[in-house]
Parts: sequence; C-alpha cells; structure tokens
Amino acid sequence: MNIEDIYGKFPTFETERLILRKISLDDLEDIFAYGSNDEVSKYVTWDTHRTLSDTKQFIEFVLNKYAEKQVSPWAIEYKDNGRMIGTIDFVLWNPTHQTAEIGYVLHQDYWGEGITAEAAKELIKFGFDKMDLIRIQARCFTENIGSKRVMEKIGMSYEGTLRKAVFIKEKHWDLKVFSILKEEFEERYLLKQKKVYDR
Repeated sequence: MNIEDIYGKFPTFETERLILRKISLDDLEDIFAYGSNDEVSKYVTWDTHRTLSDTKQFIEFVLNKYAEKQVSPWAIEYKDNGRMIGTIDFVLWNPTHQTAEIGYVLHQDYWGEGITAEAAKELIKFGFDKMDLIRIQARCFTENIGSKRVMEKIGMSYEGTLRKAVFIKEKHWDLKVFSILKEEFEERYLLKQKKVYDR
C-alpha cells in the first residue's frame, strides 16, 4: 500500500451530518472563522490566523499536498448549512508498519455535539478497510479535555502520557496517547450492528 494509492484519488465521505471532502479556496472565510479563534488554536501546533492571508497560505499549502498526492486533510462540511467547520486527517501514516495517527480541529460553535467523533469514526473505518492499517492513534495536550473525550468516544484506549514531548508556542507540552486496533474497531462496529438487527 502506497500513499499515492489513497491520495492520488482523494476520496469523499458522507455521514449523517457531514461531508468529508477536499479543501478549496472557496473555504477561505469559513476556515478563517475558526482559525482566527484563539480558543480553537490553543491546543494545536499552528498559530492563530490573524489575517485572511494566513488562511490563504494554509489553503495553498494543502492544495499543493493534493497535487503531489501526499497525506492531506479533509474538510469537514456541515450538511445543514454547507459551511466548512473544521478539518480531519491522518497527520502521520507509516504504510510499512501499517500505523497512522489522526488529528482534527473544529469550529468552537460546534463543540460538544459529537461532530468530531462522527468524522473520526468514518476516517478510522476507511483506514482499517482501505489503507491496510492495523493501528490508529491520536495524541492531545493533557490540558485538552475535549480532544481526550473524542478519543474515548470513538473507542480508543489511553496508553500513557509522553512527558514534555513537544516544544510548541514557547513551552513544552505533555501529550496523552490513545489508540485503537483494527480488531477492536471491528468488534465494536459489529457489536453495534448486531444490536441494531436484534431490536
């Protein structure tokens, strides 16, 4: 399995409330709406967008990734209003070891509604079904309670804390590590399906 096999034909996904698709320049104002919020950028590696130029630079970076068939983010589009409200992606992917790491960010107005978990479940399912993965992990700053809850909600298990693992925004941060294995996800998914059929 090569990275180009997946990102050469960038897939689009649809869930109950969301469309996961490519980012485009048409998303400029929507991305700026959450990227310029200090609360949203508080626990991510990138800096708050101060101008539309910052956001445009990010979009151009992503478009270049698409063109080069490299690991790239999906836009999270909310179907009810057609707005792009965040991104989700495999921030790391190692085909040799069949492992990957997911990352995500969401507009503050949509926090607490299960939207990130909904998007993450779809991406995890794709990773295990089509990318030949056997393990998917996620990491968050220890202070990021919301992200921790997402990881728990999608069935990931806490593995431990990496102490002072990254130096970002002029300080060292501890990172909590969560993961889910293919067999765990399949068991969870099949059990859920069985409960539906047994009703």
